[in-house]
Formats: sequence, C-alpha cells, structure tokens
Amino acid sequence: MLFLMNDVVFSFDVADLAPPMAHDRFAKLSLNYVSELGRELYAEEPLLHIKDPERSQRLASLIISKAPEVNAALFVAPGRGCLVDQVQVRYAQIGIEVMSALMTRQKAGSLTNVEADRQVWRRLAA
Repeated sequence: MLFLMNDVVFSFDVADLAPPMAHDRFAKLSLNYVSELGRELYAEEPLLHIKDPERSQRLASLIISKAPEVNAALFVAPGRGCLVDQVQVRYAQIGIEVMSALMTRQKAGSLTNVEADRQVWRRLAA
C-alpha cells in the first residue's frame, strides 16, 4: 500500500500495518486523536516526513488504521516550535494512477513539494 505524507510516498506491506498486538493497543484511539498527535509532531518538526521518516511512517500507519480509505495526509506547520493549533491537517484519497506516478517520480529523485501539491493538495493553485 502506498501512502503520501506531505510530499513523500511511503510503501507499506499491508500485513505489517495491523499486527494483533498493535491493533488492540490502538483500537480505542479516534482519528481526531491521531490528527492531534500528528499536529503535535509537526509543530515540533515541520519536516518530520523528511527528517524522521520512521516516525512519520508510524503516524501514517495510525491514520490508515483509523481511516483505511485515506492514503494521503498533509500536515502544514508555519515553523518549528509553533503552537499545535497553528498546524493544519488534511486527508485525501488518491487514485492508484496518481499515487503510482508520484512513487515513480520519487524513485527517480524528481518528486518535489510543488509537484505533490499540483497533483494532490492544490494549495498553490491561483
């Protein structure tokens, strides 16, 4: 399974997403709680998906466990150490064609935040 976190595509083995022990441990968490956790992480480090991909992947797996239809998340913080309330979060469901194209560009070293924005988030559209 592919998951886009901001402008980085992660590839997950579906079997690894929900080990029984982890599933039981996190079953009571809501998507709102996971969103708040993500906002806290991105308030501390706005480039979490680049600087700490492991932590970002764990966040992505929690999002998937709470909302299996979601395969993309965008966390935007105005700066390191900002207030958690200032971090914006969006989720999306991206078609396999777009996700595959993003993964291909990433493997080629040509996926940028501008390209991810154009293909998915459309924040820069005028």
